[in-house]
Amino acid sequence: MKAVILLSGGLDSATAAAVARSRGLVLYALTFDYNQRHKKELSCAQKVGHSLGVQDHQFVELHLPKLNSALVDTSIPIPKGCSRQIIPETYVPARNVIFLSIAAAHAESIGAIDIFVGVNAIDYSGYPDCRPEFIEAFQTALNVGTKTAIMGKPFVIHTPLIKLTKGEIIKWGISLGIDYSLTWSCYQGGEKACGECDSCLLRQKGFQEAGINDPLEYCHLS
Repeated sequence: MKAVILLSGGLDSATAAAVARSRGLVLYALTFDYNQRHKKELSCAQKVGHSLGVQDHQFVELHLPKLNSALVDTSIPIPKGCSRQIIPETYVPARNVIFLSIAAAHAESIGAIDIFVGVNAIDYSGYPDCRPEFIEAFQTALNVGTKTAIMGKPFVIHTPLIKLTKGEIIKWGISLGIDYSLTWSCYQGGEKACGECDSCLLRQKGFQEAGINDPLEYCHLS
């Protein structure tokens, strides 16, 4: 059976893809270029996809309107440190709505009903489109608005990591053979990970909790 995988090049999406592979599914990966400042993740996605033996890997260039997000607008600085009080400047408006809509269209076109996404609602940045409530609502919308579902084959959006800590995710990924040196988590676009943005700090926290050395090089270590 086929499964569409949202593969960003990050730690979580790589692990979610490995989970899908472990379930015997044939992987059809989608990676999005939405003018993110951390474009290094695109080459990492290619490497991860190759390592997982994806059947088909498509890179989709999105021409979005100007969005108020530090990830796509370089005039907005990437916040340093972790913030759990407000939704951070790195939130990209409706990003997972867009990504999952394209994933569903692709799935419907290739005869797949399984969609895997590496969202997490435990060790995460507080993005509203990573929560279980969003995933459940979006799956419902897909299944009332697509031919495939109406014809009796409802979509399933799989979020195997959504209730795991980052440390648990990393341990699971290691057990599935993931090479995390291929992944990229930093929101900055440098040669080395900054070690100061929320994503870097969450990654470092996860490897520390897992008791495993993080293979990435950092400009700063927490």
